[in-house]
Amino acid sequence: MKELMNKVALVTGGARDIGRQVSLKLAAQGAAVAVNYFDNPADAQETIKAIVDTGGKAVAIQGDMTKFADAQRLVEETQKTFGAMIDILVNVAGGLMGRHTVLEMEESFWDAVMNVNLKSVFLVTKAVLPYMNDGGAIVNFSTQATHDGGGPGAIAYASAKGGVLVFTRGLAKELAPKKIRVNAVSPGMINTTFHNTFTKPEVRQRVASMTPLGREGEAHEVADLVLFLASERSSFINGETIQINGGIFFA
Repeated sequence: MKELMNKVALVTGGARDIGRQVSLKLAAQGAAVAVNYFDNPADAQETIKAIVDTGGKAVAIQGDMTKFADAQRLVEETQKTFGAMIDILVNVAGGLMGRHTVLEMEESFWDAVMNVNLKSVFLVTKAVLPYMNDGGAIVNFSTQATHDGGGPGAIAYASAKGGVLVFTRGLAKELAPKKIRVNAVSPGMINTTFHNTFTKPEVRQRVASMTPLGREGEAHEVADLVLFLASERSSFINGETIQINGGIFFA
């Protein structure tokens, strides 16, 4: 018996990399998955095809999660498609957006990073909660940078993800009467488009060599952790942020 049968899951940023793997794994365990994407419909359709081809249920829904109207529409379209309440929310959407020191950083850049990484989590969660079943699960994405300050030029990103960590803990207490669990994952160096874009190959090699397990992590490994937190297997874990970094950092 698949452990998420008859469940409905919503994954923001669910079309590629870690988000795609999260969508695939939730669907493989029986959940109907709403895959949110922002600007790449081809990635979204590829993810949906992979789910449907293996007998799962999924729909791709475009939307800018820094806008509450889009977050509300995402929830409405999810319900329209699957005709049910939402059981699982995974807030993957986010990104570094660029590397800038504080002195060279424009106010507009700071605001954009905060909106994409922190405000989006608030807006989507606010939109989903009226339609989330008691006993549901929310999984947010923080980062190792929250705990060590991040690499060069990543202060805005690390600060925003630090906000996600605190939001996770506060929300876990707030939603406890409804038995809705709220946790976060905190990835280190994972082999994704994120690092392909913003991290030099020599830096990635150095970090991998410093990691006790001797390599970068893979997106499917992070998705396995998300699946665990979204399922009843983690029924007594709440308000936690779990590190997944191969042992290079211990919180």
